[in-house]
Amino acid sequence: MSCLLKKIDSPDDLKKLSQKELKDLAKEIRKTIVTTVSEKGGHLAPSLGVVELTLALHYCFESPKDKIIWDVGHQSYAHKLITGRRDRFSTLRQQDGISGFPKRSESEHDILDTGHSSTSISAALGISTALSLLEKDGKVVAVIGDGSMTAGMAFEALNNAGHLRKDLIVVLNDNEMSISPNVGALSSFLSRKLTSRLATKLKGELESFLKRTEVGENIWQVLKKSEDSLKSLLTPGMLFEALQFEYVGPIPGHHIDTLIETFENVKNVPGPVLVHVLTKKGKGYAPAEKHPDLFHGLGPFDIETGKPKKSSTPKPPSYTEIFGQTMVRLAREDSRIVGITAAMPAGTGLKALQEALPDRFFDVGIAEQHAVTFAAGMALEGLKPVVAIYSTFLQRAFDQIIHDVCLTKLPVVFALDRGGLVGDDGPTHHGVFDLSYLRMIPNMLVMAPKDENELQHMLYTAVRCDGPAAVRYPRGNGVGVSLDWQLKELEIGKAEMLKEGSDLAIWAIGHHVHTALLAAEELERKGIKASVINARFVKPLDMELLERTARDFGKIVTIEENALMGGFGSAILEALADKGFSDVRVRRLGLPDRFIQHGSQQLLRKEVGLDVDSVVSACKEIMESVSAGSVEPAKVHSLPVQ
Repeated sequence: MSCLLKKIDSPDDLKKLSQKELKDLAKEIRKTIVTTVSEKGGHLAPSLGVVELTLALHYCFESPKDKIIWDVGHQSYAHKLITGRRDRFSTLRQQDGISGFPKRSESEHDILDTGHSSTSISAALGISTALSLLEKDGKVVAVIGDGSMTAGMAFEALNNAGHLRKDLIVVLNDNEMSISPNVGALSSFLSRKLTSRLATKLKGELESFLKRTEVGENIWQVLKKSEDSLKSLLTPGMLFEALQFEYVGPIPGHHIDTLIETFENVKNVPGPVLVHVLTKKGKGYAPAEKHPDLFHGLGPFDIETGKPKKSSTPKPPSYTEIFGQTMVRLAREDSRIVGITAAMPAGTGLKALQEALPDRFFDVGIAEQHAVTFAAGMALEGLKPVVAIYSTFLQRAFDQIIHDVCLTKLPVVFALDRGGLVGDDGPTHHGVFDLSYLRMIPNMLVMAPKDENELQHMLYTAVRCDGPAAVRYPRGNGVGVSLDWQLKELEIGKAEMLKEGSDLAIWAIGHHVHTALLAAEELERKGIKASVINARFVKPLDMELLERTARDFGKIVTIEENALMGGFGSAILEALADKGFSDVRVRRLGLPDRFIQHGSQQLLRKEVGLDVDSVVSACKEIMESVSAGSVEPAKVHSLPVQ
């Protein structure tokens, strides 16, 4: 353990250090972060970029009495190290270890559970207003990146804060990037090419010239008094001051002395203040500075080279890669197809389309609601937009999906990457509600592929639909099947019988079809013959095959990596009840009614009963319950997951 860092058990310990020691501590923190992330994976570049900013904030403010709120939380590693989690930092993002994001259950210094962007100013304003009403002391600071500022929610909060005039400090961490390079007019407006280099250069040259004479010195003093006016012309101050914020900056974000001086000056300024801080994403680690997008979030890597630690066993391409390749192919064949992403061209695989057909690719910034309605507008004019957004982030556009797309049955395709349990990023990033919140919307087609080959066929099917369609697929590599060259349109609502049995039917959706097949093999060795059905469609269901398996077996197990409430298994239960099946036993396997914490996908699936052994046990239990007559056959029975 580093010699200074091991003395820091709380933010109060920072106040015992000199500014020189704080600079040395920053170096130690960076080394610790790089070492840990190289072993465990995580969000490296964002956290490296805010080390000095983190130290200055905790040095000047009194957490947790003063509330420091980190937007998204990608940049919270230094914060965790100095707020009592130093000794557990090696457990970062591991099951039962500390989260990669701020988490209130971990520390009193984590004010808000975060993981989705652009929420910090709204929460901070709410806290500040509450403190005022309750007549409590305490400053409130929201730290938000310039990428997160592209979201409408951030500006809704700024607008409201300017109106309420509550004490609030917003720190704009401007590193010119969110995950990928920022886009949009606001990003250009905030560009340090204008605010830092030009303004500083002009100011420095003017000061040097005027101070050469006594008359010039007097002129300089007059100009200094007009600095606020000049600042509004040469910086984004004009924008924030129009929103009734006192604007300070831009200031260098890696100069601890300047940061401390600034925060000491502004913390007693009444009303809303915005401090514009310029930082470098990946600061202090050369590979991350050179390629901050690649080091935003990554797995274990070699510190010397910065290259990922790869398994010696070759892996199949990821679902994301297959999606990206298929999009390029489809777009070349149909000029009406366009791709839309919300600040995630690489993460969603649409970077391939951006490179191949840049005029048909659109990155709208961190603005999922806008992305969906933007796509609706394109569809109204005859285009075929494919909106690629992580499952968990599409939740933010729920109303737009209903009101702007499905209500008028527009042909917009939603490509939901990271459907299901995503692993180490935890509950804010698990995409485990999409099957539930999409299948209830009229006109929506919902499907999930069993493997990477079926993904390309589903995407082909989706873009040929005359209404809204969603294709949901998991994080990670495919199962290694060969890819058909000829794409085919799947029959809507038609499931696939993969294995015939005589004792019960396993209905599976998505990549857990392969879990079901492996479980069926194990069951057969135990004398139980299970049919395995690849549902393909959550909506509409294959009612003909469902009714047949209900009549033939009377015993059905459903498997999904989605919340059990309202999901695929619920759809099966509802369909059977509506058709009057009164004596069918149904055992649903899926995610229980709680938020699933972080950990590897393999460990989490075992924990929630979605591994092969759990499926085998569930099938044996439903067989035994029928044999023992333990359930009165008066209605469709849903046997709960253990």
